[in-house]
Amino acid sequence: MELQKLDGEFTICKIDNEEHVDFSKEFVFLSKTDDEISLVCESAYVPSYAKASKIVWRGLKISGELDFELVGVIAKITNILAKADISVFVVSTYNTDYFFMNAENLDAGIKVLIDNGYYFR
Repeated sequence: MELQKLDGEFTICKIDNEEHVDFSKEFVFLSKTDDEISLVCESAYVPSYAKASKIVWRGLKISGELDFELVGVIAKITNILAKADISVFVVSTYNTDYFFMNAENLDAGIKVLIDNGYYFR
């Protein structure tokens, strides 16, 4: 399976409302439930009122569109990373999945995924 490293640094944060979220930027992931609103965006565009993780995050993306019938895609990748003691934050869109990890772990994460048969473009 082909993966792609995302450019830039990301922040995972909690916000009270969508005001000042810049949806014109290339990567903005917003999720809203009855308990909270979470935002993943490039670190430079975090709203000033956000409660943000202190971790600098880097991202990987599964290239192409995934079929809804595929089973275990996230589990396989997260298990490989977990065995290497690398924690991840995963978000999914209609087309694909994204894996965010501490920036300090990015190179080790890529290496362990390559060692397990994944490749990067």
